[in-house]
Amino acid sequence: MPVKVDNIDEHKMHTEYCEISAETAQFLTAAKADGRRIIAVGTTALRALEAATMEAGALKAFNGETDLFIRPGYSFRFIDGLITNFHLPKSTLLMLVSALMGRARILSAYTHASTQGYRFFSYGDACLMLP
Repeated sequence: MPVKVDNIDEHKMHTEYCEISAETAQFLTAAKADGRRIIAVGTTALRALEAATMEAGALKAFNGETDLFIRPGYSFRFIDGLITNFHLPKSTLLMLVSALMGRARILSAYTHASTQGYRFFSYGDACLMLP
């Protein structure tokens, strides 16, 4: 959803249904403990993993909705990277990738993409984002 308020604290974040099985939570927590990177594929997967992560950094089984609003200043608790597409300006998803990569890096990447004629918000424009 586009952000239509001047004060970002007033934005009502939409909810998404997420489900992480106990088996998946255990597998990913063990992978993280082994030092392997956790790369979310898509922003919904990222939000699900972050919503299901306890303060200690362990992932738990989760079944329900999340309205987690990830924006600059957010401290990621579980994921180490993201595969996603270019997101539209003034969107919460652009804020999410800015939280992960830093605003300056995202603006630089978007400037490059725009000047090179990349397509935005379409399938096939996937990016691997590793902070």
